[in-house]
Amino acid sequence: MTFAALQPLADRAALFASLRQDALTTAVDALGENRWDADMAAGTLTFTAKENPAHQLVTRPHLVATIAPGPRSLLWAWAHPQGDAQGVAAQLRDYGTQYGITELSQPELPFPEDTGSDLDQWIAQVAHQIGTVAVEITGRSPYYSAPIGGGTRAVFLLDAPLAPLTVRDAVISVPRILSGLALSDARSSVWDAARLAGWNLQWTDEAFSGAIVTDASGSATFRFDEHARITGIEAPGLTG
Repeated sequence: MTFAALQPLADRAALFASLRQDALTTAVDALGENRWDADMAAGTLTFTAKENPAHQLVTRPHLVATIAPGPRSLLWAWAHPQGDAQGVAAQLRDYGTQYGITELSQPELPFPEDTGSDLDQWIAQVAHQIGTVAVEITGRSPYYSAPIGGGTRAVFLLDAPLAPLTVRDAVISVPRILSGLALSDARSSVWDAARLAGWNLQWTDEAFSGAIVTDASGSATFRFDEHARITGIEAPGLTG
């Protein structure tokens, strides 16, 4: 289990965050075999093609947290010696203070007892949870989980040269994304994706059995069953 108190926030942003991670992966994969380098003094995190170092994806990173196996704890960036007390991560602290979520407002979180036998895998899972929570609270995306040595991971929000997420993009990508993503409440995730992406959303009826999302790229209707699962997406003119 990851940090249980933070999971509802991660669940709500899961669809949007997955779509933005997919866009980042596509952009990085276009470089071919690559490496990443962070220059905190310059304020950049850069992905560079190994075959042709002139091909790069340059981003501006915002440290959210570090997750370390040594002390078995997560340290929020606003409390980190190399962090910024008033930086982007401070929005998580302020959110936790406002809504009484101590896991966000206390500087350091000890790992729970039930991390399992594979600590590296657990830390990787937590990094994705924290990244998604940060997307939900700040509205920034995508995030990046970076191994920084000794089993420690740093979670960054990235200002990256990626096109905004459109309804058309989502209609094309969601079926593939959903094949590897379990949404606890798909209806809430679609609503939140619309909020974070800046789409207009209208419910089709009082039972919330469908959501019509619209932006400049077009319109699509997400259909839900009685368990709030997505049963279909209708988007004439956006696919095919």
